Amino acid sequence: MALIFSTRVDMVRAQINLFKAVVSTQSTGDVLKPLGDKAIIEKELEGFGIRLNKQPPNITFRKKEKGGINLTQVVAQSELDLDSVKQILSEYRISNADIILKEDCTCDDLIDVIEGNRVYIPCIYVLNKIDQISIEELDIIYKIPHCVPLSAHHKWNFDDLLEKMWDYLNLTRIYTKPKGQLPDFNAPVVLKEDNRTLETFCNNLHKAIL
Repeated sequence: MALIFSTRVDMVRAQINLFKAVVSTQSTGDVLKPLGDKAIIEKELEGFGIRLNKQPPNITFRKKEKGGINLTQVVAQSELDLDSVKQILSEYRISNADIILKEDCTCDDLIDVIEGNRVYIPCIYVLNKIDQISIEELDIIYKIPHCVPLSAHHKWNFDDLLEKMWDYLNLTRIYTKPKGQLPDFNAPVVLKEDNRTLETFCNNLHKAIL
């Protein structure tokens, strides 16, 4: 059985019913079987604007009142050129815009930026029942990106799942040390790595500190 742990579920509540419907169709048999279901889930969610384990395209898009289409390519493009960009923009009735491509982008990347409503979600695929497969099959599973094989029955590989969840959630533990005492390693303050400020740390301890 394949399970998906999304780290930003609050942003996809509108699609949660579809998510449940897709997951409920999965077989609980061979651990290799859900790999096909994984592709189905990704395709269905893509159609609803949800991008799993992807970063937003490095594209700057700005509409303007006049001046036509101005395209700047910071790096060489394998798919997009001025004509293809104009064709895509014409579908949205946009005739004046500045576009800067800062990486090798696809047509879908540009469409995602124009739409402006895509959601990019870190995701872990958990493959259960590894106690029912061979070592060779397990080696193959370990090579699949964003997947964690485990056995819920035997509680195998839970540590690997926990470590990957911390990594995907982008969290940092900060241990406090009371004056004259040893550091407290039992109850750390947990902060997002992109918001490790002194203000955030103090607010997690008590909002009256600052």
